[in-house]
Amino acid sequence: MISGHSLLSSSESSVVVHRRGTSSSSARSLPSFRCLCPNVSFSSSTCDESQTNFLDLKDEEEEVQEETAVSGAAPCSPLKPLASLARSLSVVTSKQLYSADSRSSQQFSLEHPTKDRGSRVSWGSMELHNSSTSFDISSGSSLVQDKLNKSRRVGNKSLDFNDNLLYAGNARLIYINDPKRTNDKYEFTGNEIRTSKYTLITFLPKNLFIQFHRVAYLYFLAIAALNQLPPLAVFGRTVSLFPLLFVLCVTAIKDGYEDWRRHRSDQNENNREALVLQLGEFQMEKWKNIRAGEVVKIHADETIPCDMVLLGTSDPSGLAYIQTMNLDGESNLKTRYARQETVSSVFEGCDVLGLIRCEQPNRNIYEFTANMEFNGQKFPLSQSNIVLRGCQLKNTDWIIGVVVYAGQETKAMLNSAISPSKRSKLESYMNRETFWLSIFLLVMCSVVALGMGLWLHRHEEELDTLPYYRKRYLTKGNRYGKRYRYYGIPMETFFSFLSSIIVFQIMIPISLYITMELVRLGQSYFMIEDKHMYDGSSDSRFQCRSLNINEDLGQIRYVFADKTGTLTENKMKFRKASVYGKNYESSVLTESSLQGHNIGAAAIHRSRWKLKSEISVDPKLMDLLHKDLAGVERLTAHEFFLTLAACNTVIPIVSHGNSSSRGREPWGDVEAIDYQGESPDEQALVSAASAYGYTLFERTSGHIVIDINGNKLRLDVLGLHEFDSVRKRMSVVLRFPNNAVKVLVKGADTTVLSILTSDTERDDQIRLATQSHLTEYSSEGLRTLVVAARDLTDAELEQWQCRYEEASTSLIDRAAKLRQTAALVECNLNLLGATAIEDKLQDGVPEAIEALRQAGIKVWVLTGDKQETAISIGLSCKLLTGDMQQIIINGNSEEECRNLLADAKIRHGVQSSKRRRQNSERKNSENGYLGIPDDAKSSNVLQWHAGKEDPAVLSPLALIIDGNSLVYILEKDLESELFDIATSCRVVLCCRVAPLQKAGIVDLIKSCTDDMTLAIGDGANDVSMIQMADVGVGICGQEGRQAVMASDFAMGQFRFLKRLLLVHGHWNYQRLAYLVLYNFYRNAVFVLMLFWYILCTAFSTTSALTDWSSVFYSVIYTSIPTIVVGILDKDLSHRTLLRYPKLYGAGHRQEAYNLRLFWITMIDTLWQSLVLFYIPLFTYKESSIDIWSIGSLWTIAVVILVNIHLAMDVRRWVFITHVAVWGSIVITYACMVVLDSIPIFPNYWTIYHLAKSPTYWLTIFLIIVVALLPHFIFKAVRQMFWPSDIQIAREAEILRKVHHTLRLNPNQGSS
Repeated sequence: MISGHSLLSSSESSVVVHRRGTSSSSARSLPSFRCLCPNVSFSSSTCDESQTNFLDLKDEEEEVQEETAVSGAAPCSPLKPLASLARSLSVVTSKQLYSADSRSSQQFSLEHPTKDRGSRVSWGSMELHNSSTSFDISSGSSLVQDKLNKSRRVGNKSLDFNDNLLYAGNARLIYINDPKRTNDKYEFTGNEIRTSKYTLITFLPKNLFIQFHRVAYLYFLAIAALNQLPPLAVFGRTVSLFPLLFVLCVTAIKDGYEDWRRHRSDQNENNREALVLQLGEFQMEKWKNIRAGEVVKIHADETIPCDMVLLGTSDPSGLAYIQTMNLDGESNLKTRYARQETVSSVFEGCDVLGLIRCEQPNRNIYEFTANMEFNGQKFPLSQSNIVLRGCQLKNTDWIIGVVVYAGQETKAMLNSAISPSKRSKLESYMNRETFWLSIFLLVMCSVVALGMGLWLHRHEEELDTLPYYRKRYLTKGNRYGKRYRYYGIPMETFFSFLSSIIVFQIMIPISLYITMELVRLGQSYFMIEDKHMYDGSSDSRFQCRSLNINEDLGQIRYVFADKTGTLTENKMKFRKASVYGKNYESSVLTESSLQGHNIGAAAIHRSRWKLKSEISVDPKLMDLLHKDLAGVERLTAHEFFLTLAACNTVIPIVSHGNSSSRGREPWGDVEAIDYQGESPDEQALVSAASAYGYTLFERTSGHIVIDINGNKLRLDVLGLHEFDSVRKRMSVVLRFPNNAVKVLVKGADTTVLSILTSDTERDDQIRLATQSHLTEYSSEGLRTLVVAARDLTDAELEQWQCRYEEASTSLIDRAAKLRQTAALVECNLNLLGATAIEDKLQDGVPEAIEALRQAGIKVWVLTGDKQETAISIGLSCKLLTGDMQQIIINGNSEEECRNLLADAKIRHGVQSSKRRRQNSERKNSENGYLGIPDDAKSSNVLQWHAGKEDPAVLSPLALIIDGNSLVYILEKDLESELFDIATSCRVVLCCRVAPLQKAGIVDLIKSCTDDMTLAIGDGANDVSMIQMADVGVGICGQEGRQAVMASDFAMGQFRFLKRLLLVHGHWNYQRLAYLVLYNFYRNAVFVLMLFWYILCTAFSTTSALTDWSSVFYSVIYTSIPTIVVGILDKDLSHRTLLRYPKLYGAGHRQEAYNLRLFWITMIDTLWQSLVLFYIPLFTYKESSIDIWSIGSLWTIAVVILVNIHLAMDVRRWVFITHVAVWGSIVITYACMVVLDSIPIFPNYWTIYHLAKSPTYWLTIFLIIVVALLPHFIFKAVRQMFWPSDIQIAREAEILRKVHHTLRLNPNQGSS
């Protein structure tokens, strides 16, 4: 048994190599190790140790002087637990760094050369790395990065194993099982975590500090502070604080409750227990007490409490399986392993003498750089040797590890930051209008202050006789004879300006912010509860992960979609195979086909292993595999399926026991087998190999076992070159029982076909036939791979092993050297065949894309698949149509790409984006937004809209571009050319793109246009794109939950995007847009009413309204109807919006909220405020009504006015809407009755006197009619002569309802 080799997960590009030296197969029973591995016996193997690649260490002298150095291997004792580690800790004093022995396998990223590994960009809180498929930008990755980073450049943050990092004085030293020495010197943090923001002491100051980051809150705080000054005390000092205190308290209560839940969660997490080695025995210890340097033991299905370097596992080869779902969202198992040096010592009971030097804590979960000094050796540690906090141990009895990072320093906690917040487009526009309102406020305050100054100057000689301005009090009492506080005309003018700001403060509505939050919360509830967006197959409902961009869903212009798992199901099924130049298609294997072909052995095999799902096979290919022939075709088919079963990183999981179907199967016991892999493609291929009789059922770090029709074949794994984005292929080097060595390769056709041998004419014929089959498969939308193999001679194997040892121990350009090593064996291959895997479209994808296209939304597909497959999928999902002219850009240099773009612009007459925008604006101004014909202003115009195409493009264009071209195009001088062509096309299809390029394309559109972008994907490689777009949507798919965790919204199927945008997006935009305008109107009409009053009272900034009425106006009297209408109002039904997707264009044209509507609203507000003020003034001109009575009338009149104004604009009345609108008027009356019943208030009993007078009610009626008449006329004329698409659709909806009612009641209709 060859041990000491890692089983590498596909999340890391890696190479595994083994020495040719033979291993001892004699099993010897080891003594029971009481603490670590009770009752375990196993086979041990020994290999030659080679020490190579000696490096000089320049900076170790100071550290060595501080450390106790003991060199050499510790003697083995029958039973010595790890308690002796504290006494026998050793450090090597030699200045030479010994490499790892050649048996151990290391994982290193093949994504880039070492110096370029930093070209991955950190989006959000963690460095993005695709865990299922490695993508690359090849030699031009730096070009794309320069573009994406713009002024800031992301440096090489990928941590490499080199002297500068680990020996420059910043390395962390971990003394194994000596936490005291580890922590006393370096003061590492404990394992206690805290995700809460506040404590009892810091809650109030910290929460207030966070809340006052909103500028509006600072504005209202300044207003309240001004009102506390005696000369400026317009309102009561307590009353002026009420609105701000109310908002602050509501937010503080919400934040406090959320933080209390975090405290409770932290307490539960910190009090969990784990086994920690103390005094030679493992004892239970709370997680929060675990420290760096301690040795911890974890059992199966337990959660890892901290970041630990593995020392040993229950598997003799040091192998362990973990699930990282809590960390990165991936549900498939990953492999980690302990170094063979520590594993053997742990099992044999030797004293483990070790020191770990590791990098400082960082958030990169995909890399770990360290080395271990152990028993006189130094060897590197990589990401495959560490298990991280939050992961779960699976399919492994136990593991033992030493803590290197604890608590807040663990990678999981460092990555716990939330994704960057996004701001809605409507809010940015709202700030523009708020700026105009601020100018109005300053103008009004300036007018009042100027008027006050002029009035004082005009009456300067009369001030002594005026009640307020006379110099002394003349009334009897304590103030008799005392002076008034008169500060002179300049200061009185200044104080008048400040007092006006206090009086007019609600011109900028503080209640709008909290109202918008509540409305968005309500909208999110109804989106989550929408049963039409529930996916039963995955049991996932719609998720709102961000509450501040709901309205942006109604303005999306570009949708960037991933293909695999987003448009398709990402459930791979093996469909076709080309073997030895012959095409084979899968079909369900039935009893008749079993009898019709001589494949009884296959039936016996199929009864032995039961796959999780039924696999279709080709009877002819099955027959070929089981012929007793030694021909070339038979051997080729054998090696073909052997490659599918062996060349992968899939983990077989066997369920022992009888099958439930045993009663009806005559072949006896059935063992169920399931395959865990990070790539659905690999799982499909291994399952297909099993269906054809080649079942992989055992995998260790050093060998695999394949059941070939009942015969077990054990193969020693000498090396594994995993797939990487540069080579685009994967290979495994295997030693067969007869000592023959083969390399088996599978990969993309573009790379494998170029390294085939062509010694004979037959080879060329097979190659041409296979290429023909590949073209056929791609045209059907199938994913293809080419399979090849070759025999290795002893000389070639020895050369490869030597080169590998040098490359794997190199500290510079390790990834590049490993690729060069792989090239030694990946050449002169014999073509075996090709595979075709089907990834079916999700349900409803073609219909959803067509609806989005009709809505004016451009759908761009960004995929890593080859061009032919992407085009085929594009055709099947109706993204591409037969009448489209395809512009294909496949360039291999910057000059070639430049020429291709220039030729495309000339050939298809593509205009620059600036000129095209000018033409579009001119056309819109002439013909209207959608070019509706003059004679089509009826309900049937909707039918005309549904099928009308954009006349600007005579022949629709489709741009198809590959990732290699994007490397050269995403430069400043070519970006504009690409943008001009891409925006002229109806469809853009990007193939073979890397995650960084996906984000670059999204950023290109965002930086060159003001259009809203949405990115939707399901995998870790889509995170950068999702976070770059204005709106990010994650699909709960087969590739984990990283995309969901990084998204703003999440759903189960792509087809739900149609309803999300066309229905909920439209509703949310229309509601929020009206909400903002209505709030501006509601507050402005109130302020302008006060302004007219001040102008008529000698600019004195006095108010006829009580302090409480002014405060309650926007907080209680008029807030509830606004919230209810913002949540429940619907301009159109969901059926109409889905039936006529072009109605979504209202959001593109900003029909519901724009500067023109704002000014129209302000003009209407000005008129209503004048009516509101002057009608009561003229009505009660000759009466003796007091100021508080007229103020009471204005209060109730303005509340009724704004509520009826709202009622006129409500499109959908439900019971709750009636209660909110009319109930708020009732509440206003009730509050006024209560306030007027308090004797200490100056308005005592006024409402009772007013209500008795008919004049009071007549005045209110006149105010409502006269004030709202222009608004009513404007709406009626606009709807009659210039109706919008939404108004036409609404009329059609009403007519359909009436028609339906008449059909149900024919008698009533005839009457």
